[in-house]
Amino acid sequence: MTMGATGSTAATTAHAHPAPRAFGRVGVLYGGRSSERDVSIRSGTAVLRALREAGVDAHEFDPAMHTLAELEAARFDRVFCILHGRYGEDGAIQGVLETLRVPYTGSGIRASSVAMDKPTTKEIWTAAGLPTPAWLQVARDDDVGAAFARCGAAEFAPGLVVKPAREGSSFGAGKVAAGDRPAFEAALREAWKYDAQALIEERIVGRELTCAVLGEGADAQALPLVEICAPDANYDYHNKYFGDRTEYRCPAPLDPALTQRIQALCVRAYRAIGARGWGRIDVMLREEADGAKPYLLELNTAPGMTDHSLVPMAARAAGIDFPDLVLRILAGARLELGA
Repeated sequence: MTMGATGSTAATTAHAHPAPRAFGRVGVLYGGRSSERDVSIRSGTAVLRALREAGVDAHEFDPAMHTLAELEAARFDRVFCILHGRYGEDGAIQGVLETLRVPYTGSGIRASSVAMDKPTTKEIWTAAGLPTPAWLQVARDDDVGAAFARCGAAEFAPGLVVKPAREGSSFGAGKVAAGDRPAFEAALREAWKYDAQALIEERIVGRELTCAVLGEGADAQALPLVEICAPDANYDYHNKYFGDRTEYRCPAPLDPALTQRIQALCVRAYRAIGARGWGRIDVMLREEADGAKPYLLELNTAPGMTDHSLVPMAARAAGIDFPDLVLRILAGARLELGA
């Protein structure tokens, strides 16, 4: 079974990593203050359990319940950061950990802040020649009528997706039919509840995929693709984390050449942002006149690790069980700003 775009083979046995006690005192940062707090608690609980069962000296730490002084006093040797959303996935906690000189999992300050900002991510991907849906950004104090007029362009004809510029787990996101101004304004108001900036994106109608990536730089590797088949093609918060009607197909049933092309695009996108450790890129696949074309939506730098989560699912398909996945990610913990 191929692991992905680099041509490496996925390990079907435990990956070589330090002995559990060699990790030292490990903090598992979860919970936090974002709208994704509940999901982060579920992810963190799963990670904490896996680390402890593997023999790692792991301790939970919730930044919403404890101060930064307590984080410093905990004297962690390294941290597994499984905070989702703001303050945990946007570079904020990464900056704190850099200041405290505590190595941490996942992307550094810059990549975390860039990936959390969807318009900035799309600008980088566009500059790198990577395919992403047409889009525009609208602030709370912008002219809504002018924005609606801009959405009358041909590339928005299939309809729109409106979402907060810096949010996750589908909070504040909604779909709008082309030309429906009342729905457009309502969707903007909902998005603005979460962020002063809203992203308006061309709605791509097609197959919904996601691609997990492990590692960094030249060693970054894509895991098997997952196809998401949600009820009424609505992969919202409920269907992501709590419903049982969403079907997941892993590996996604695609032509092998197309699979490799999508994986290669996702590894390029991951590297373009400067991500490391692990991440997950969401993709839409649309049938066009010249064949199926993938469109990159966004990069999650601290993806979910719950029983519904997609990265563990892809890892299992590559022969990597959950404890080994968690230990691999922990082994990659490091600082970004010098020794």
